[in-house]
Amino acid sequence: MATSTKQTVKNTETDKKILPVQTKYEDSHFVDATKSVWNYSLFNDEDIRNFQNGTLYNGYELFGSHQLEVLNKTGFYFAVWAPNATKVSVVGHFNNWKKDEYPLYVRLDSSGIWEGFIPDMKKGEAYKYHIKGYKGVEIDKGDPYANFWEKRPETASITWQMQHNWTDKAWMKKRKKNNALNAAWSVYEVHLASWMRPDKNDEETYNTYAQITERLVPYVKDLGFTHVELMPVMEHPFDGSWGYQGTGFFAPTSRFGLPEDFMKMIEAFHQADIGVILDWVPSHFPYDAHGLFMFDGTHTYEYADMRKGYHPDWNSYIFNYKRGEVKSFLISSARFWFDKFHIDGIRVDAVSSILRLDYSRNEGEWEPNEFGSNGNIEAIAFVKELNETIYRDFPDVQTIAEESTDWPKISRPTTQDGLGFGMKWMMGWMHDTLDYFKMDPIYRKFHQDKFSFSMMYFYDENFMLPLSHDEIVHGKSPMIYKMPGDEWQKFANLRLLYTYMFTHPGAKLLFMGDEFAQTTEWNYKTELSWELLDFDCHKKMHRLIKDLNHLYTSLPALHELQFVHGGFEWVDLNHRDAGIIAYKRKGKKKTEDVLIVLNTTPVVQRDWKLIVSGKSAWKEIFNSDSLDYWGTGDVYNPTPQIRVIDKKYGKYELNLHIPALGAIVLK
Repeated sequence: MATSTKQTVKNTETDKKILPVQTKYEDSHFVDATKSVWNYSLFNDEDIRNFQNGTLYNGYELFGSHQLEVLNKTGFYFAVWAPNATKVSVVGHFNNWKKDEYPLYVRLDSSGIWEGFIPDMKKGEAYKYHIKGYKGVEIDKGDPYANFWEKRPETASITWQMQHNWTDKAWMKKRKKNNALNAAWSVYEVHLASWMRPDKNDEETYNTYAQITERLVPYVKDLGFTHVELMPVMEHPFDGSWGYQGTGFFAPTSRFGLPEDFMKMIEAFHQADIGVILDWVPSHFPYDAHGLFMFDGTHTYEYADMRKGYHPDWNSYIFNYKRGEVKSFLISSARFWFDKFHIDGIRVDAVSSILRLDYSRNEGEWEPNEFGSNGNIEAIAFVKELNETIYRDFPDVQTIAEESTDWPKISRPTTQDGLGFGMKWMMGWMHDTLDYFKMDPIYRKFHQDKFSFSMMYFYDENFMLPLSHDEIVHGKSPMIYKMPGDEWQKFANLRLLYTYMFTHPGAKLLFMGDEFAQTTEWNYKTELSWELLDFDCHKKMHRLIKDLNHLYTSLPALHELQFVHGGFEWVDLNHRDAGIIAYKRKGKKKTEDVLIVLNTTPVVQRDWKLIVSGKSAWKEIFNSDSLDYWGTGDVYNPTPQIRVIDKKYGKYELNLHIPALGAIVLK
């Protein structure tokens, strides 16, 4: 089939009701309007080359279903990639699922793309592609590029044309500053279904996007978080996958409403000066019959060799990163959410599994690359190109890697042989810190290296410190019950941990419910235990997080140099028996420096002598043992005694009172 000249695609702030075509296909090609499906194309030769080479980054403008006007008839254009199909037709409720009534045309350029225009097709019609594929297999598949799907358990795609006039210009103008690496990044991680439900005992009920927005946005704002991270909102068939087994890579889930409703949610966050990060999963996909697996009867999107193509951990399938068409699909998906939904970042799930051929595999279950090592060469190239594309087109956002191994240079530029992410989750810090705080304080003196080790490698990457959903499921216990001791000690330990987290260099991430010490593991089938906020200890933990966020965002020393060597200094690591640990966070000006002193034992330390350099005057600005946070309120430093040790070199001795299992911050 001959091709048209398509429009130049830009990063628009508004979506058009009907896709514009600058040079109409029908002006230069014969369109047979006597058929049920009209021969029509949005592709040109360059698009095809880019698609096959893995460089078609706006595939969502061409593939899928798009409302058009052709020969004065409004309808929908369809385009799908099924390279080994012998016939593809559009089926749905609109034609009683008759498989031969609306056949698409295969392009004659060996691209494997099937396309065509169906006049009078309405917006909101459920449809699938009926594919006659390899060896005559016949299957019905959802549209990989669909923007809207039926609510599960139904599995059809829905014809849609997104319409929204964005009103977040103020945020978009300043988000380069708000999303910069020297800005405060305090992230609230949320699973939309289980944050709050209409009925906590009914897992089948959901609040709408509008209802969630009404409650969640002011809640996050009040707590002082700078960003919200949403666990996968891309369409997925099974609630128990938490969204990580996706079928709709270009569609927000219909569980909560329309795509435009999700746009309004993001817009509301932006209007409240809160950035939005989405979990994005390019590592694997499920085997659901309507999804990507064996799309045209062959391994279309996944590797054919199951040593590379199957994830034993998740019983799912791995994208074939070597195939240009798949790479175009994935990068288009990531780009889509930035372009059409104004998001501020993506957290890329399971990056380790993408990079490593031997991920979760025993010897003999994987094949080394051509150099004899375990790196997936084409996957590494894909990740680099993904990040280069996003930062080129959206320089005011961030990409964040969930990577759990010691793979080097995850968050270093590709020009420096890095993978090009903006940040990386600091899994080592998370595991070491939780291991340390789980210990009875009497044993902590023997394991102080777990506490201090993070700064040995911190500057290797731009790290985000996560206390994520993964840490409070599957028998790991909620945060409060990871802590040792009686009830008071548990809360004191948790306050101490959070203070350490918020004053340690790096961005922060806290999972929903942790802010008020949820007492049960996270359960996606219900909602958070909001009734806990009626109890003083939980309400005051909530207050602690609010105040820690205020400290982190308002004190330049806690974020401006968070990824720079000069932003941190150990002050005291020499008193293991006493459990006292002290460090400074340093600003661009000496006057901005902040001193943090932690007591990891249940013993009050009065008149503790601490030698510091730089500033001659210090004032306590935060105390985790305050009555405001359910502490004792007995140990504090209204005016710390300061003695000059060496005026020439600016050394001073502070006399401090340090609460049991407490932390103080001085400025």
